Amino acid sequence: MKRKSKTLQSPDRERRTEKMRHEGENPAETSTTSTTAADQEEESWNQRKQALIEDLCEKLMSGDLQTKIEAARDIRKVVKKSSLKTRSKFGASGVIQPLVLMLVSPSLDAREASLLALLNLAVRNERNKVKIVTAGAIPPLVDLLKFQNGSLRELATAAILTLSAAAPNKPAIAVSGAAPLLVQILHSGSVQGKVDAVTALHYLSTCTENSAPILDATAVPPLINLLKECKKYSKFAEKATALLEILSNSEEGRIAITNSDGGILTLVETVEDGSLISTQHAVGALLSLCQSSRDKYRELILKEGAIPGLLRLTVEGTFEAQERARTLLDLLRDTPQEKRLSSSVLEKIVYDIAARVDGADKAAETAKRLLQDMVQRSMELSMTRIQRRAASSTPSKIPTS
Repeated sequence: MKRKSKTLQSPDRERRTEKMRHEGENPAETSTTSTTAADQEEESWNQRKQALIEDLCEKLMSGDLQTKIEAARDIRKVVKKSSLKTRSKFGASGVIQPLVLMLVSPSLDAREASLLALLNLAVRNERNKVKIVTAGAIPPLVDLLKFQNGSLRELATAAILTLSAAAPNKPAIAVSGAAPLLVQILHSGSVQGKVDAVTALHYLSTCTENSAPILDATAVPPLINLLKECKKYSKFAEKATALLEILSNSEEGRIAITNSDGGILTLVETVEDGSLISTQHAVGALLSLCQSSRDKYRELILKEGAIPGLLRLTVEGTFEAQERARTLLDLLRDTPQEKRLSSSVLEKIVYDIAARVDGADKAAETAKRLLQDMVQRSMELSMTRIQRRAASSTPSKIPTS
């Protein structure tokens, strides 16, 4: 005969159950009553929220200007503190179209209120992002990017960033004329504005439907300056180096990188200190320079002490970064093409030596350690050469006026 399994309860729950029985209450009935009350309360709250959404939608559609501004501000407040489901309900209620129309209002207050409401509706909601662009938000946002009003311009930048995160929106934004205006913000915006502009440009650069480049060489100097100032392993550095790698594919971009103060050095430092992604982009940009004209760029790259970082990258980088580093090292060597010892041959030699010393089982680990030792030694020699060069060079006279 099968025994009925007994449900295990915590001691506290058992005591509460016994107390309820002692007082003549049925625990099961009380639990059901409690659940029903909670459901009713939630249903009541949902009804009130739906009534609020409908009320705000009505005000946006038929109210006067001040009523619309207040409704837009209320939408922002409600959405900011609510769930994704609430954002979706607002998006489905019809508030997006009147909010987009407010972006072209002569009233700056109306533009700001609608912009903030749309931003909050778009955050973490792909469907709302697409609806906002479909409703015609891009042209007025591009106009706002031209504004002298710094606050509105940077809100528009944040909106372009948020909307460009949705893949279906990228083609429309890429051809809208937003990119050159975002580059201007790289030159003259606030710190947050510059960060948002870089992120937006990075999103747009991944648009495969747009064959025309979204960036030109004017973006190089501010990108180099921003990369100098940020942590090379940060997400921001990854986006900035990705854009610089794209720009290095044009002659104008390569010249701009070379002419920018510390341009090549900043890329070399990113190879040394960056994340897996930023090092891959940085070495890609350096390789693009050297492949375009070895005679022109080889000495410029060597002068900045690139070898140690490139050697380390052949061991520690992503597969793509390792391949790029090996190719660049081959281009940077003095020896003629037919006599060069390629990086892959060097690795095979080190692996064979390691296999003889420690056996095949430990060969890979030993080879990696030997290569790291070679990198360290190369770094020390490179630093010694740099110090000697600095000691023997005559400082240039810097104008004081």
